[in-house]
Amino acid sequence: MVVKTKISKIKKGNPKTNKHVNKGNIKKTKHVKINNLNSLPNKQKPKPVENYSEDSDQGEDMLDMVDKDDINFLKSAITNRSYNIFNKIKFSSSEGPKLKRRKVVNDESLENQYEDQIDEHEPDKKIKTLLPIKTKNGIIPQQIFEENDDAYEEENEVAEEEKVDADEQKDAEEKFSLENTELEFSGPISATQLLSKRNELINKIKIHIGTLSSGLLENPEEKVTNLRTLLSLMEDETAQLYVSVKKLILVSLLEIFKDILPSYEIKHVNTEGVKLKKDTLKLQKYEDTLLLYYKKYLQKLEKCSLVLINKKGDSRTRTEDELKLGILAVQAMCELLITHPYFNYSPNIAQAIVPFLNNHDKNVREIVKTSIKTIFKEDKKEELTLKILRLINNYLKKHAHINPDMLEVLLVLNLKDINLDQEKQQEVKEKKLLSRKSRILQLSKKEKKRKKKLMEVEKELLETKAEENKQAKHKNLTEITKIVFNIYFRILKNSNNTKTLGVCLEGLAKYAHCINLEFYVDIVNVLDNLLKEDWLGYREHLHCIQTVFAILGGQGEALNLDPLRFYNGLYKELLNINVSSKNSENILILIRTLSEALIKRRKKITNKRILGFIKRLSQLCLQLAHDGTLGCLGIIKSLIQLSRSTDILLDLDPTTGEGKYNPEIDDPEYSNAWSSALYELLYLTRHYHPIVGKFARNIANGAPSTGEASLPGEYNKSTAEQLFIDFSMSEMAFNPPVPPPKKEQPKNKSKTGFFADSSFEDECRNIMRRPVKRKAFWIDI
Repeated sequence: MVVKTKISKIKKGNPKTNKHVNKGNIKKTKHVKINNLNSLPNKQKPKPVENYSEDSDQGEDMLDMVDKDDINFLKSAITNRSYNIFNKIKFSSSEGPKLKRRKVVNDESLENQYEDQIDEHEPDKKIKTLLPIKTKNGIIPQQIFEENDDAYEEENEVAEEEKVDADEQKDAEEKFSLENTELEFSGPISATQLLSKRNELINKIKIHIGTLSSGLLENPEEKVTNLRTLLSLMEDETAQLYVSVKKLILVSLLEIFKDILPSYEIKHVNTEGVKLKKDTLKLQKYEDTLLLYYKKYLQKLEKCSLVLINKKGDSRTRTEDELKLGILAVQAMCELLITHPYFNYSPNIAQAIVPFLNNHDKNVREIVKTSIKTIFKEDKKEELTLKILRLINNYLKKHAHINPDMLEVLLVLNLKDINLDQEKQQEVKEKKLLSRKSRILQLSKKEKKRKKKLMEVEKELLETKAEENKQAKHKNLTEITKIVFNIYFRILKNSNNTKTLGVCLEGLAKYAHCINLEFYVDIVNVLDNLLKEDWLGYREHLHCIQTVFAILGGQGEALNLDPLRFYNGLYKELLNINVSSKNSENILILIRTLSEALIKRRKKITNKRILGFIKRLSQLCLQLAHDGTLGCLGIIKSLIQLSRSTDILLDLDPTTGEGKYNPEIDDPEYSNAWSSALYELLYLTRHYHPIVGKFARNIANGAPSTGEASLPGEYNKSTAEQLFIDFSMSEMAFNPPVPPPKKEQPKNKSKTGFFADSSFEDECRNIMRRPVKRKAFWIDI
């Protein structure tokens, strides 16, 4: 089949032009490439070429052959773009084409015009023509519009940039400048007028901030640029309302970020050369913009909070407004860390607030301490907790003088199922298994089977992903435990501050079950030496003894240590306790220590020692408030139920036992407590608190679990520590309410004597009515 090639009109007209040239009618001209003909002189300008062509009647003949209905159909198809062949042709005239005789003109201009027309009218959407529908009235064309994805993806970035520029221009027009809110007056004014003007301007600023904030909360993705406007208002330091406005914007942005920030971490992904969808690009741009403004906000908070830190060589005096603004900035960072602990820049916020645990201002320390305690309680991954503990450890290494609040946050950690000795054993076992695995892989020759087995193992690992998460959390807890004991051991070795050492000892007593067995002997010796120091306080003494018994109650049972000196120290400290309500925490520590020393280790102490402690505890009950009394009675009740030899204290026969009871001796073994009885229970049965009376009667009857003298079920199963907490007077209220005593009128007593001289009687009565000034005096006992 022969393919017909299309011949241009220029080639068709060249033979005729050559005939005229040969006859001499037309001179042959050379083609000269000239950029601008007008710039040449007249001599060099080429003469116009006359092109002669025959009349073209071919178009008229074709139109005569076509019906008018077909011509009208073609016109409508071109205008409606019913077919793909007509997509790039635009027909604007409704009248039929006028055929005129024309000469051959410059074809390059026609081609350029045609190309410009195609480029100008190229649609953004593709038109897909379907089969037409034939009806009685005629043919109905069918077509579908399809989006041109390639064109959109190429122009998407430009459109986004134009949109951002438009938003920026709009925000610039709506920007609120604080320079226009200065308090300007023409003449002298009163304080009332000044205050009224100031409140008016502040209300105006509040309305503007509220408008921007509400718009941002309604549609964060579209109004994210409002953050830039709010941040720019914080930078304006020339206005007279600078501090007030800065506080308003700081709190507003805090609530905005708490609401719009996601709970996950936004990670940056390199998308160069990757075509993304419209929604994906929009979300990515929103996240990048949000991160940018969030970072700027955190930088401003950190800058405001630096006024609370006194640096060496900085002698500037801070105003009260600046200090309040700094406290507000610290509080904002703490709230952001609590609300979004897994979002971006959380480690940076922790690094900024940890030094404030050692701040001189008590309010600042309390804010940061409360927030860090909340994070330690609510952190499920233990990742942020580990980062904060590393920051605290590094801070303690660089600073010698610290506040006890920095160590108190460690007491909230939940370190229950951590065994560092077991961790070491697992590490050794894991190394052996890895070496064995490497040997098996080296000895294996069948690579296909080996790869298949590895793929099956990897599949099982994916199925047990939750177990891997538990292992990661357990690993973090192990690292946390190591850091905590590293801090405690450093303080025990170097610190002489009683408050800091007291918190350290309290932490050791709480987490003693997690300490490695190899450190037990050294720790016990260090604590024994501390008990001999005179500068150590009462609470620190109790913590030392509590730590020793906590160690001996766990894995330390295998140690060959004689705890006699610690029992004697505890027995001596029982009657030295301060019974005031301010020191109620010391009573709770004492109850916990007694539970560790007497109840958990009851099988390793003698009966004489138990009897000596019970007798001294009954004496202590007469001095304490009802909450401490119930705690001590709870220990006595447990010891009587667990040891049968204690019934001798309930016998009032004085002939039992050997010798006499000596309450002043410091060793319970030689106090002869079995020669005495619990006479104190008679006084406790008439106690002002009804529950104390019930416990005293129950113990006096041998602590039965059933019967008339038994306790109610809710009290019978409660531990001594739980009894102290339930009936604590921290809220200054009795549980249950204690009725006030009844008022009784005194009985009239008959006079047993009389005055012989009535004047002397009157003088005596007058002297008795006079107010007497009493002087303080001491009584030597």
